[in-house]
Amino acid sequence: MVICMKSVGIICEYNPFHNGHLYHLNETKKLYPDHTIILVMSGNFTERGDASIINKWDKTKIALHYGVDIVIELPYVFASESADKFAYAAINILNEMKVEAIVFGSESNNIDKLKELAEIQLYDKKYNKLVKEYISDGINYPTALSKALYDITDKKIDKPNDILALSYIREIIKLDSKIKPVSIKRNNDYNSRDLNDGTTSASSIRYALYNNENVDDYIPEETKDFLRNPIYNNDFFPLLKYKLLTEKDLSIFQTVDEGIENRLVKYITTSKTLDEFILKVKTKRYTYNKLNRMFNHIICNFTKEEASRLNKIEYIRVLGFSYKGQDYLNKNKKNIHLPIVTSFGNIKSEMLDIEYRVTCCYASVLNEKEKNKLIESEYKNPPIIKS
Repeated sequence: MVICMKSVGIICEYNPFHNGHLYHLNETKKLYPDHTIILVMSGNFTERGDASIINKWDKTKIALHYGVDIVIELPYVFASESADKFAYAAINILNEMKVEAIVFGSESNNIDKLKELAEIQLYDKKYNKLVKEYISDGINYPTALSKALYDITDKKIDKPNDILALSYIREIIKLDSKIKPVSIKRNNDYNSRDLNDGTTSASSIRYALYNNENVDDYIPEETKDFLRNPIYNNDFFPLLKYKLLTEKDLSIFQTVDEGIENRLVKYITTSKTLDEFILKVKTKRYTYNKLNRMFNHIICNFTKEEASRLNKIEYIRVLGFSYKGQDYLNKNKKNIHLPIVTSFGNIKSEMLDIEYRVTCCYASVLNEKEKNKLIESEYKNPPIIKS
């Protein structure tokens, strides 16, 4: 069989992999039928600070089953950050992997508009001035971004996938990369907790599962096999409470800013669940997602000092591949300048050491057998191979 050496990239979290993700993946195959599909995927925790309902190794198996050729882990130090840092790392990895295009979901589905707005964000001084003014007025960053762009262009951009798409395109421009941005229309609400017919959001599926609702109509068969023991954010609430009540200086942790730690300590003892705690603490500036991300950094001991020091991609860690993906890696490894990690012992890296720490935190809510198995997988597992 002749392997085409062209590739296309997808950035995802698959929390969990659902019918919308399958549609996106199948549409990508139609657009690029002969290409190697390279997936950059967050691991056991995600960009919004959520625990992945399925662990990263099982997410890799699902992705390979449905036609992804290479699964690359987005390191925690970027995967757990805001859209800008998340996008920076993911695009840099795909650029290093020589992908021809990146295919993402978008509510507006208008690449020309997104490119125009991305260039304004990069080069228009008025934009930066307006964003700073809105933030100083107490408005959170995503809203400030949207309002500043609307002031300049009269074009509204306030949906989560469009905001993330802007970050992707901005990074492509900054890198002067040849990656082509390609969008697929996103129809459902990314943040909605309501199940919709056929295709719905990952948030709504997680919420339904947590409330013991049946989600079989919204996820493909392979995903069902890995949802027997889902992990939820609230599982980590006792650990968060312990950390908040015992740490002497919470301000050392990434994203704990502006004295917010005082509100955390004030309300933690009177809160019974994570959602209740967030509702008590949240403000106009500190949104649900921003707080959730902050709590994850506290749980995982991720400090400002680490975030500042570890600000560049150090390696490409492969979690799994098909034979086609393996062939792509073998034929392109001379053109890939970052080390390709297929074993935990391949390189010495503080960034990789943090992955081990994060996995230990993630596994802490499991029973003893599953906990030990998942922790050992971090340094024992080779890439999963799908024939």
